[in-house]
This record gives sequence, structure tokens and C-alpha cells, in this order.
Amino acid sequence: MTVYATYSNLCAVQHKFEIGEAEHDYMFAVEAPLWIRGSMFALRQFLTGSVTSVFFALRIDDAIRYFHGYCDLSDDMSVERMRLAIIERESRPVRAMTREERLEHIWSCTAEPYRGYAEHRWPHASRGRRTVLFFGGKLGSVPKLLEAMTDVEIAAKLPVHLRYLPDAAAA
Repeated sequence: MTVYATYSNLCAVQHKFEIGEAEHDYMFAVEAPLWIRGSMFALRQFLTGSVTSVFFALRIDDAIRYFHGYCDLSDDMSVERMRLAIIERESRPVRAMTREERLEHIWSCTAEPYRGYAEHRWPHASRGRRTVLFFGGKLGSVPKLLEAMTDVEIAAKLPVHLRYLPDAAAA
């Protein structure tokens, strides 16, 4: 697949894949777009090779919402695949999230002093994996592998409005 980043991992990379109308309009006004196709436009400045930013204004659940993604313009279908992925993901009932999306959200929203990577004190198999700090009562803050978090721990780390969403159907 030549889409530079999928919706799921783009959330983690950018913290927010969805942008506001003001940010969308600002990017449109910064310079003349490379192209405009309906409610989408691409920037003239390329990230690398033929990969550039593409902005979307999409009607989802009777509201116009704005998104940003990176697409490889050497692949004629990359923009359309990104648009369809956004619509499919954002049209899920009650904005369901997969376990992986919940973990990526926790990682991206946790401040640097409270997240890190397992180092030499961890078992060899765990070294280099992502960790987040938890309050351990009398022990104080203790690191835990992100991937080893239980559902209860995940819910505790998520913002209130995301804690009890249904799981997304597995693809």
C-alpha cells in the first residue's frame, strides 16, 4: 500500500489526525494548492519524494469535519484510499476504538516525563518497548509496558469521554 501513513498510525504520529476548520482554511490560504479535487486539496511542498500533505473536508454523520493526511501522489489511488479510510473509521458507531488505537492514544497523550522505553533493568525481551508510568500506591509511580496494560488500566489512562467506548470490530 503506498499511502504514506494509515489512519491508525497517523493518529499516533500527529497526535491529531482530525483538524479544525480554521487549521484547514489556513493551510488552504498559505499558498496555492498543488491541486483541488472537490473537498480535498494537496500542498505544493513535498515531505519527501512524492509524499505530500492532503487536506479533506468530509461530511460524516451530517457534519463537515476536517482531516489531514500524507499521501504518495505517485500512486493515483492513495488519496482516495485515505479518504475512504477516514470515512470508514469515523463512521463507526459511537466512535469505537480498537485496543491498538486506545494504546496509541494513551502513548501520544502521555507527557514525555511519564512515558519512555524499557531499559537495562527490564528483562532482555522487554527492552526497547514502550512504557508508561502508573501510580503504584505506596510504591509511588511505577513503569508498565504499554502493550501489557489491562483493560482496566487502559480505561484509567484514557480521557473520560473515551473510557467506555465499544471495541471496534476486528477487520
